[in-house]
Amino acid sequence: MIVRSFKEFEGTDRHIKSASGTWESKRIVLAKERVGFSLHETVMYAGTETSMWYANHIEAVVCVAGRAELTDHETGKTYSITPGTMYLLDGHERHTVRVEEDFRCICVFNPPVTGREDHDENGVYPLLTEPEGV
Repeated sequence: MIVRSFKEFEGTDRHIKSASGTWESKRIVLAKERVGFSLHETVMYAGTETSMWYANHIEAVVCVAGRAELTDHETGKTYSITPGTMYLLDGHERHTVRVEEDFRCICVFNPPVTGREDHDENGVYPLLTEPEGV
């Protein structure tokens, strides 16, 4: 059994700040735990916009605070995301999040991330793995 708090990861190598400066994430469960998913608390900053495309991952996102607008580039449809709203990128959709009020969410990734990922120029996380035995 593992019991952890997001607070204990502040300022550690599991507290990732994006190169773009638009978000930060605390990764409480990673690939090295070998449970088949990773779990993160992510904060996207008010007034920012981040375009993403999880070509290698499925992501589920639950908003717990703040407000953002989500645009699905596959359909052109836009959604208002507020506390209690979930979105699932089950089709590897290219999307943009425009943050109106600091947006705090809980995210689950499959396959799990290692904690070293950041979005590349296409908004993609690379598919990284952990060596056996780690």
